[in-house]
Amino acid sequence: MRSSRQPNAESAPVGSNPGRQDLLGVKDGQTVIDRELLRDGIDGVFVEVLRPVVTRNSVTTEFLSSYWGGCSAARHAILVTFRPGAVAAWHMHRGRKDYVMVHSGHVLVVMYDGRAASATLGKVQVAHLSEAVPTLVTIPPGVWHGIQNLQALTPSGMINYFDQPYDPSDPDSWRLPPNTDEIPYSFRTTV
Repeated sequence: MRSSRQPNAESAPVGSNPGRQDLLGVKDGQTVIDRELLRDGIDGVFVEVLRPVVTRNSVTTEFLSSYWGGCSAARHAILVTFRPGAVAAWHMHRGRKDYVMVHSGHVLVVMYDGRAASATLGKVQVAHLSEAVPTLVTIPPGVWHGIQNLQALTPSGMINYFDQPYDPSDPDSWRLPPNTDEIPYSFRTTV
């Protein structure tokens, strides 16, 4: 049965098959909205609270868009699952930006500015990331970072993408042990 609805501001023809009446659809409303940008920490680190939109059949959270500017050039992406209580620290990239967002669970992201020419040299910044409040953290090259799953019994999942591709023959990844004296932060051993 064909709809007898007439086009209006919210309807538009769908398809373009000559010789038959086009089907009418209802145009979607806005499903992504602006995000809140927090800039009170390490120089170049951005913590962006993303705003999910609840629709009739889903919750949509935008975490990458070309209209945002700098974080739109994803060249490599990984999905990481942290075991309960796990600590992945410390690591740093010299030539690429890191973007992290938790999609399940609750993690602690700790960043340390060890860049000699930075205005925030020596500063530590801590961000709690959770699926409850979707947040994207941008970590610039040269900033050390470590991540801890704060869930004692269940894994946490994170989306991690970069503005430069991964080179397996020459990885841009530098490491220090979690308990190093070089960084003034200690991860809890139990959560």
